[in-house]
Amino acid sequence: MIYFDHNATTPLRAEVLEAMLPFLRDEYGNASSVHALGSRARQAVEEARKRVAALIGAQPAEVVFTSGGTESNNLAILGLASELGRSAIMSTPIEHASVREPVAALRGHGYTVQLLPVDPVGRVNTPDVDDALAESGVSLVSVGWANNEIGTIQPIEEIGAVCRARKVLFHVDAVQAAGKIPLRVNNVDLLSLSAHKLGGPKGIGALYIRRGVTVRPLVLGGEQERGLRAGTENVAAIVGMGEACRLAAAELTQFGAASRLLRDGLWSSLQDEIAGLQRNGPADGDCLPNTLNISVEGVGGEALVAALDLEGVAVSSGSACAAGAGEPSHVLMALGRSPRAARDGVRFSLGRSTSADDVEQVVRITAAAVERIRAAKGKGQRQ
Repeated sequence: MIYFDHNATTPLRAEVLEAMLPFLRDEYGNASSVHALGSRARQAVEEARKRVAALIGAQPAEVVFTSGGTESNNLAILGLASELGRSAIMSTPIEHASVREPVAALRGHGYTVQLLPVDPVGRVNTPDVDDALAESGVSLVSVGWANNEIGTIQPIEEIGAVCRARKVLFHVDAVQAAGKIPLRVNNVDLLSLSAHKLGGPKGIGALYIRRGVTVRPLVLGGEQERGLRAGTENVAAIVGMGEACRLAAAELTQFGAASRLLRDGLWSSLQDEIAGLQRNGPADGDCLPNTLNISVEGVGGEALVAALDLEGVAVSSGSACAAGAGEPSHVLMALGRSPRAARDGVRFSLGRSTSADDVEQVVRITAAAVERIRAAKGKGQRQ
């Protein structure tokens, strides 16, 4: 298998597994217990919290562990909305379902929802945010740092500065951005992370909550995580996330440069081999360095994904959370594509294990698959 679906999930890094193993075997203490075994578990949790905080430039006390990016987004949006009372919330039409659905749920409970427009490659125009905030009673803005399908990076620092000037709270879904581009929580009030997107285990994430911001917990029944997330901490997974964040911080520059070089080579070679190719998303520095989303004229996205899978190449036709839904991509629809065209996007997302040889093989296999699909389609039309 040649794995080009790292935006869906990443392989668990060997160093991360090694760090987790003691807490899956001998160090089984409950981090809330006061005896020696529990104290060692607590120490491991707090060390991991420091590492997560360091990745985003936060203080450890501002990091709350969750079960993943989805819970972090829900805690940020629903937990904050509960404190703010009924008001207006602003987001974009290209957010992940774990942002869109909590926002939609609030609409059903009397909140006003405003969606910011995006340009043809999915970027938010910062002046649009300022203009919208000047004319509304918005109390919370939620914008993803980088889009999971097309890789568009938003001007988070600028949007955050506008929100800060307007005294509006700002939540950022950074699940896809973490470990791929530098992150700092300047002008950000809440920020969501997920470990399995950067070489850590599944089932663990974190939410940064700026000191002074009040969020109402969604899970009750204990005082863990400063009372914001009741339940016994998953020590092994937390340790794994901490190690994954430490490694990501140390390798960030190297990973960005290497993956960008391979991604650009993939795009260039695909253009040489396949006619009727369209790139979905930015072709400049405003795109995640590992992400390429394309559409091929006359070739359905799901058909191409299936054909590549048969040849041992793993890619996707959109968000893994929406796989199999059969619906057009809401992201490509927001970019102005027709419902039919919005079904044709195919995402190639590279990772730390991706090699130049992998790229060469994927180009060859993809070109052959496109040729077969087009030939079969042409034969069917003639019959």
